[in-house]
Amino acid sequence: MKLKSTISRIPEGYSEGFYNNRKYSITRTDFNEGKSTKIYAKELGGTDFISLNYYETKMGELLKPCEMPELKVITFLKEVRIID
Repeated sequence: MKLKSTISRIPEGYSEGFYNNRKYSITRTDFNEGKSTKIYAKELGGTDFISLNYYETKMGELLKPCEMPELKVITFLKEVRIID
């Protein structure tokens, strides 16, 4: 799976989206000319959150979830519906 294209569906800066019928505030910050990204999403009115760092390296893509399973992060990235 190409994580870069999945991550790029989330706009840089602040946005909101729905995941599992719950609303999340989402912040995406890019660094190093877009070669690294931090995403933090917090369930509004709840306790769930998603936190990750993503890096493009010479060896390929590197996903670093913050204190949660990688599958949780990947599922969120694939299924979150951004509110326009």
